[in-house]
Amino acid sequence: MTHTKKPQLFWLDELSTKEAAQAAKNGTVIIFPLGSVEEHGDHLPLGTDCIQPEYIAAEVAKRTGCLVAPPFRYGICNATRNFPGTLTIQFDTLYRVAHDILSELIRNGFYRIIVMSGHAGNSHMVALRLAAQDIVTKNDELCAGKVRIMVLSDFDFAEELATELAVPDDGHAGTIETSRVMAIKPELVKGKGKAEKRQLPRFEVVAHPERCFPGGVNGDPTVASAEKGKKINEYVIGQVEKLVRQLQMG
Repeated sequence: MTHTKKPQLFWLDELSTKEAAQAAKNGTVIIFPLGSVEEHGDHLPLGTDCIQPEYIAAEVAKRTGCLVAPPFRYGICNATRNFPGTLTIQFDTLYRVAHDILSELIRNGFYRIIVMSGHAGNSHMVALRLAAQDIVTKNDELCAGKVRIMVLSDFDFAEELATELAVPDDGHAGTIETSRVMAIKPELVKGKGKAEKRQLPRFEVVAHPERCFPGGVNGDPTVASAEKGKKINEYVIGQVEKLVRQLQMG
């Protein structure tokens, strides 16, 4: 008799309420991926910052048995807000969403959480860290110190390979991001774009960043490749897997 192998469930919203309760009881680590709807040159999709962390989270879940919470696909996009297609939200909005989701995960018994964003804007990451800080502080005594939350952008790990890939000044929609999307969803990549170096005035706050950033690219996507992308993605998966393992150890 042939037995069909039951598919692995790692998306939280694909579990039944009974399965979710058991996962929480087992101390399961959960990854909450976030991204943005944002311009990424003429060659990458608006959802580039969603595609990357969601892929990483799913691959890490397959290796570790952790869960992935439904993603939030909007972020704070100050530098690209005037490009067609960019949908930015307010700081307080992101803070409240992150705060509410983290609070609800903890209320359901998930005490070990990784907040992983594909968008790495300064204000965006500050909102996430402040929300996590408040949640951890408020639940420290209530949950007897069991709540542990990590906040990061997967680009934090991806850019660690910049020197090895000979793209030390790479950034938004450049070699690294283009390569990664080519490896994950090549059908969404429209060519390789054009090389550009962002030249916003140092320290200056400007009303229209896109005038200093006309193509929306910071780096050289013309040297991107799916091969590089696979290498970068595998590295990021490995680093995030290490974080999950740390949380699983208690």
